[in-house]
Amino acid sequence: MFGREMEKKIAIQVKELEKAYKLYNKPSDRMKEALGLSRQKRYKEHYALKGVNATIYQGETVGIIGTNGSGKSTILKIITGVLNPSRGSVEVAGRISALLELGAGFNMEYNGIENVYLNGTMIGFSEKEIDERLDDILDFADIGDYVYQPVKTYSSGMFVRLAFAVAINIDPEILIVDEALSVGDVFFQAKCYHKFEEFKKMGKTIVFVSHDLSSISKYCDRVILLNQGIKLGEGSPKEMIDAYKQVLVGQYPASGEKDADLLNDREIREAAAGRGRGKNTGTKVSDKNSEEKKPAAGNATVKNPELLEYGTRAAVIEDYYVTDEEGRSSSAILKGQRCSVHMVVRFEEDIQEPIFAFTIKNIKGVEITGTNTMVEKAFLEPVEKGRCKHITFTQKIDLQGGEYLLSLGVTGYENEDFQVYHRLYDVLELTVISDKDTVGYYDTNSRITVTDEEEKAGVS
Repeated sequence: MFGREMEKKIAIQVKELEKAYKLYNKPSDRMKEALGLSRQKRYKEHYALKGVNATIYQGETVGIIGTNGSGKSTILKIITGVLNPSRGSVEVAGRISALLELGAGFNMEYNGIENVYLNGTMIGFSEKEIDERLDDILDFADIGDYVYQPVKTYSSGMFVRLAFAVAINIDPEILIVDEALSVGDVFFQAKCYHKFEEFKKMGKTIVFVSHDLSSISKYCDRVILLNQGIKLGEGSPKEMIDAYKQVLVGQYPASGEKDADLLNDREIREAAAGRGRGKNTGTKVSDKNSEEKKPAAGNATVKNPELLEYGTRAAVIEDYYVTDEEGRSSSAILKGQRCSVHMVVRFEEDIQEPIFAFTIKNIKGVEITGTNTMVEKAFLEPVEKGRCKHITFTQKIDLQGGEYLLSLGVTGYENEDFQVYHRLYDVLELTVISDKDTVGYYDTNSRITVTDEEEKAGVS
């Protein structure tokens, strides 16, 4: 193992990287300092990056995640030479292509072809090298005869398609991507992701910044977590995504001040419940002491002894388990059958409108589905301190056969501020047993008919 580590070649080395900006109260203060008219310090320093160290090896795909203003784009711009660091160093071994500000070097008066040659020359290609790549670039952009029209006449979608096509087809050794894979329509996005996968298979080094945690989990070998310019940690995508979700709600141990004010509503809702809605889900919330059918004897639910948990603990998840269609406690569910996710929550404080949630992830940490009581409009009531609630989510399982992980949460809003009372990540293992697996994450249960076209048309 040690010998294998020694063989790795470094593609990007970042050492004690800092980027500070001077913030002035008035424009005149900036002018006085520039002209040397004041010996007094008239600015405050804001650190976009502070003491960041990172090593990225050749052939790795490394993701960088963090809230808005954490320094993700800044570090990419320094790596690509767009910005100079205030302190520290960056060493890069290999030719870089950067998908940062697409089309930044375009001349709006030139047509598409002329801009391809302009951009290629700026990157460092000769006219002959651009000639060899021109057909690939135009095929990828797929904007037809508009390539002969001035760029100023393009729609925003056509503009980014051409810019992306230029950046992606220069055969780099290192690809730097900053939220650029979501450009254009859904068909062009699929083409972009296909190209991205090609780069991975070819052993290219990729540094990838995105708020799309599913893409981070799917493509990255390793993830770096930044917050307010400081590197909080690095590790597997699953570990860092879980830590990032703690940062989002201000409950990461080293996150400093609460970052919830940086979130938009979409991010808050995703952090609360995970993406997507459960299929055929029925949610029931009842007092634990009311009459309920207890799970019959059966396979015990497999619980994770090293689960991640955090929260204010104003409400605490005391128990949790899964039952199959027959009501037996089990970690193994037959595909196509119904199962129920149960959790028992005790309230240590009065809570106005608690939100109960569950999420199912695959073993790589990709969130497959999930829902909560707010989305389902299943329970919008206050709960008093000392009460205990039993929450049951019942749904049909059409996931493909395999191993999955279940996460649970109790959250809510206090004076419009999002609060996490208790979250348990990857608490239970869920095995879906299947004798028929289709493509993707879940089965559409298609009904197929095949008939002769002549019969359909009534031809004898």
